Amino acid sequence: MAVSPGVTGADGAASAPSSAPASPAAAETTGALDETVESRGIEPVPDHERSGRVRELFPTWVAANISVLLLTMGAGLVVFNGLNFWQVLLAAAIAGGISFGLVGLLSVSGKWGGAPGAMLSRATFGVRGNYFPGMILWVARFGWETINAVTGAYAVLTVLRLLFGVRSSTPLIAVTLLLFVGVTFVVSGMGRKVLNLCNTWSTYLFGLFTVLVLGYLVTTMDWGAVFSRPAGGTAMFIAGIGTIAAGGISWIPTGPDFARYLPHSAEGRKIFGTTLSGALLVLVPMVLMGGVMSVKDPALAKTDDPVSFLGEALPMWLAVPYLVIALIGMVLINSLSMYSAGFTAQTMGVKLPRAWAVSINAGISLVGGLLLMLVAKSFYGSFISFLSLLAVSFSAWVGVYGIDMLRRRNRTVRYDPAGLLDTSRSSRYWYVGGYCWQAMTAWGVALLLGLGFTKCDWFTGPLVSTWIGENGLGWAATALLAALLYAVLPVPREGAAPAPVPAPRTEEATAGTRRH
Repeated sequence: MAVSPGVTGADGAASAPSSAPASPAAAETTGALDETVESRGIEPVPDHERSGRVRELFPTWVAANISVLLLTMGAGLVVFNGLNFWQVLLAAAIAGGISFGLVGLLSVSGKWGGAPGAMLSRATFGVRGNYFPGMILWVARFGWETINAVTGAYAVLTVLRLLFGVRSSTPLIAVTLLLFVGVTFVVSGMGRKVLNLCNTWSTYLFGLFTVLVLGYLVTTMDWGAVFSRPAGGTAMFIAGIGTIAAGGISWIPTGPDFARYLPHSAEGRKIFGTTLSGALLVLVPMVLMGGVMSVKDPALAKTDDPVSFLGEALPMWLAVPYLVIALIGMVLINSLSMYSAGFTAQTMGVKLPRAWAVSINAGISLVGGLLLMLVAKSFYGSFISFLSLLAVSFSAWVGVYGIDMLRRRNRTVRYDPAGLLDTSRSSRYWYVGGYCWQAMTAWGVALLLGLGFTKCDWFTGPLVSTWIGENGLGWAATALLAALLYAVLPVPREGAAPAPVPAPRTEEATAGTRRH
């Protein structure tokens, strides 16, 4: 049975139309879920394809945190922030709880609208206004994928050195980086089903080897030196929370992408709990492991090659399989990021199917990776600078989008599928000239203020000497200000929803009418 736009599902959310005309971009990206390669793009998922399970989110968010960069960040909390064991543990738990708690909360909108976050954002900012935050989020994806690609290439180089004694060189760097990006492109292009399968197996394997590494550390570390470290200052502790939280914040706009195949009956609290538990299961132990390892060798926080350190800190029998599993995890992290980047590219007007839209990000991450590996002077410095700016840019979006979600919670039609696809003046989300000026104002003002509180190797804002700036809370101030401004500004008025399309009258029905 065809469902018209505006007809609500079990939870009051608008069901995706099965017979409504789609835009050209949507038409060329539509595909069935049961195909091996997912071809569905930014168009909302119709009800009959909503066969996802909430439990599938658990391995997704486990895989999203399988990164040796968390070890480097944990080491940085000890070496640069001066934190002790208990402060590192608490900072990781708070940062993960805040950032991935928000990922879980905002993921619920994916179930409501059945569309990626970059697409649902049109309802918040307007079909034209969405280009501005969308462009920043897209550029941020380039940087995140470049960092992941470099880390993956370093892992390959380290394994080659440990097993075969092969030394790094410029040609080898280029080859390994190309190989990593190529594999990432293929996996992300395959789509949701392949990603879920890979995420599940990587969760089991990485969990096993992480337990082995933890066991090795327990038996070999000088725990007296670990627990004798003095506590760091409050400002450095708060700043450390922001550093760790930045990684999770970068996943928030992506959350709805992985929840859009969930049926309307999926419970929001289960989406939240599954997302949060999957992330914390990996994030907290990894950050803590990095902090502990840095007590023995502070070089973990300073090395230009954050992966080769593991080859020296662990015995070969453990280092090689652990790095191989971590490499798989980094491929999956980048694949998840590129998967969502494909949607962002389509919402920005790229006329390519999702599987090929990710090629833009793949190409840019390849070039950026070469520059970072061959030109940049400090990997860690570049990484932390990127995280600082990333947290602010994503937080402005989060504040506005979160308030918009709260307003839609009790609506009969939460997201209109036809309105999301329609970029013309007739769109329900056209607002004023295609822009929701309230959302744009709140987002823009918060973003500028957040940058003012930010200090990194690349940029120093004029407000860094304030309490917020000194404590590294620019990202939190950005999100709160964006939410507050959007909440107090006049509530945007959406266009009228299209009238339901009446069912065609059959000859039998017509004849019956005439008889009466």
